Amino acid sequence: MQVNDAVENFTLQNQDGHTINLTDFKDKPVVLFFYPRADTPGCTIESCGFRDAFEKFQKAGIVVLGISRDTVKDQKKFKDKYDLPYDLLADPDMELINRYDLVKPKNMYGKLVKGVKRTTYLISPDTGKGQRLLHIFEEVKPEGHAEEVLALLKQKQ
Repeated sequence: MQVNDAVENFTLQNQDGHTINLTDFKDKPVVLFFYPRADTPGCTIESCGFRDAFEKFQKAGIVVLGISRDTVKDQKKFKDKYDLPYDLLADPDMELINRYDLVKPKNMYGKLVKGVKRTTYLISPDTGKGQRLLHIFEEVKPEGHAEEVLALLKQKQ
């Protein structure tokens, strides 16, 4: 996917088993942040960063959605444990993760393994031409990422 491309709709279940579509949020900017695994150190830092900045995202009318290959049950435990105020979407079959081509080689403790690359997408509201990709954060560092996303969104509005 490239910046300014139309973003295809998707359907996933949230932590409560409810069906969520991207088009449910067609009137608002959307932050989709993909993370490797719920309740791991980096993913917890990143997710809690979005939690801590969530009120600012809400005031700006921005939807925040976290996505990983975890199950609905694991997403629910993660959300409850850290009191995350936004939906976590379960993609255990990695349908959306593969569509976005996010399975990449990673170095884990000196071994090369394949895993989900931490990536964030900013998606525009539908202005008659569909929801469009505004920005991709590809080299995401968990610390301070939510504020980085918020700053960029403020520039683009």
